[in-house]
Amino acid sequence: MNHKIRDIGVSKNIGHYSDAIESTSGLRWLHTSGTPGMTKSGELPKDIEGQSRQVWTNMIEILDQAGMTIHDIVKVTTSLINARDIPTYVKVRKEVLGDVKPAFMLSVVNQLIRPDVLVEVEIIAAKK
Repeated sequence: MNHKIRDIGVSKNIGHYSDAIESTSGLRWLHTSGTPGMTKSGELPKDIEGQSRQVWTNMIEILDQAGMTIHDIVKVTTSLINARDIPTYVKVRKEVLGDVKPAFMLSVVNQLIRPDVLVEVEIIAAKK
């Protein structure tokens, strides 16, 4: 593994993530754009669970294209438009990431790129 968890103990009181991740030098870095839970053909599931699953399908495909996996993720930034969607989104993220606990930021915003987009995710990943 190219990363070391640097926890101060705050994250364990809130959720399934790490307070900080330290990466070694000499890594390739991948930064994604904010990506909605939309398919390549432009289909957008109507509910938060469907969009959350699709957004993580998209992230895994992007990682795969870069020769990376979820184990290379160091930071996840998530934007939701409804605070009531947090438990469903977090459930899906935990299912996808399993024991992987990158640094994590979640914000609730008024609107994303389109009014029907309920969630966007961006990741930073690093690998030798």
